[in-house]
Amino acid sequence: MRRWSLKAKLTVLYSFFMILVTCISLAILFSLSNQEILGSVQSQLEDQVYSSMEDFREKNGELKVDRDFYDMEDGIYLSLYNEAGNFLYGRLPFGFDRQPEFQDGQIQTISGNAEKWYVFDVKCQFPESGIVYVRGVTSVTEAENSMRITLRFALILLPMMVVLVTFLGYRFTRRTLQPVKQITDTVQEIRASEDLSKRVGLGDGKDEIYRLAQTFDALLAELGEAFAREQQFTSDVSHELRTPIAVILAQCGEMMEQPEISGRQREQLRVIEQKARTMAQMISQLLLLSRADQGRQRLQIERIPISELTEMIVEEQQMLAERKQIKVTGEIAPDLYAEVDETFYIRMLSNLISNGISYGREGGHVRVCLSQQGDELVGSVKDDGAGISAEALPHIWERFYREDASRTDSKHSGLGLSMVKWIIQAHHGSIKAESEPGKGSIFTFCLPMKQDGQIPKKKIDKSKESPYNANG
Repeated sequence: MRRWSLKAKLTVLYSFFMILVTCISLAILFSLSNQEILGSVQSQLEDQVYSSMEDFREKNGELKVDRDFYDMEDGIYLSLYNEAGNFLYGRLPFGFDRQPEFQDGQIQTISGNAEKWYVFDVKCQFPESGIVYVRGVTSVTEAENSMRITLRFALILLPMMVVLVTFLGYRFTRRTLQPVKQITDTVQEIRASEDLSKRVGLGDGKDEIYRLAQTFDALLAELGEAFAREQQFTSDVSHELRTPIAVILAQCGEMMEQPEISGRQREQLRVIEQKARTMAQMISQLLLLSRADQGRQRLQIERIPISELTEMIVEEQQMLAERKQIKVTGEIAPDLYAEVDETFYIRMLSNLISNGISYGREGGHVRVCLSQQGDELVGSVKDDGAGISAEALPHIWERFYREDASRTDSKHSGLGLSMVKWIIQAHHGSIKAESEPGKGSIFTFCLPMKQDGQIPKKKIDKSKESPYNANG
């Protein structure tokens, strides 16, 4: 069922319930009709027997019967018996060879010879003739046969009704879901072309699907405007800030080489230089994310010993964590190879560990795990720091987002996790964050160990430092 289209599911669901309701209705109808027919046969039998008593009269001590008593009406046979059970007058149906005991005012059901009968007796007493019994007999089988014929006819028509209901359900569902298909096609076109100017354009309508399309068009317009503003902002930052920052760094370096400046002035210049480098790093991250948004940032995929590389990153980050007396440990499965961009993998994992260090408690612990699960590389970075509130957790991947309560490190620009998410997605992987305020956070990522195409194999040179070391 999961692979079926919504159109097929709704058609099957509609047809199933329509057929179910029809079958239940027919079952109830035939059941009530059968009871009604049998009740009607019993009622007719009783009326006929009671009315036949008017055909008897005594004359000179002898019981006389009118000719009307011998007439058969509605398939009911009438007969007259004396108290000893001897047949006196009347008619019996063919095949009725039973002689049940007389039960005054009671309907009996008698079966025999593949036939079923209703028998009704009425006791009469005459002054001179004594006690006699009037018996009425009618066939139940004939009434039931008529119901069976009707039932067979309904069963013959049922498959035709199933086909008709399914066809009508499919046409109805297809027409109802046509706007949904148009919405889906528009979304796919937008994803393929990355053109937010496209619109669904269903037109005016009052049902939920038309309202959904109108809301979707409005959302696309807002997203297009927001994306344009962000691109403009990134462009402005890259062009307006790169040159001033470069000038500041150059001037700081030149002034620090002057012998006549005092030690206090030199320290102040170091602070300025440090802040300028932080700003330069932020601009570099913004430019990278901007290129990623435009699809211009390419990965250099290589097959690398991911276990060794991860151990190197953990060791490097442990040195940075010593200032806060935080211990960084690794639980890394040995001899794992994965096809990734080495530089971006280092940047991604370094940002996650750096976050754990920056927002961890002094004397705390950051644990890095890496293992293989099927065809995926599964890693996690867990800290025991301040944690993230449930309200802020969905927003941590947004650029420049920082939670006031726990994200207070001024060295972090709020771009690190945005960078991490893009790197994971560029490798066709996934990442999730779990956190509880006061108990820490855990970031878990999954990366495919193999990419499409022929990938060169690369060795890690442990004598060199990591090609990238960044704080997010």
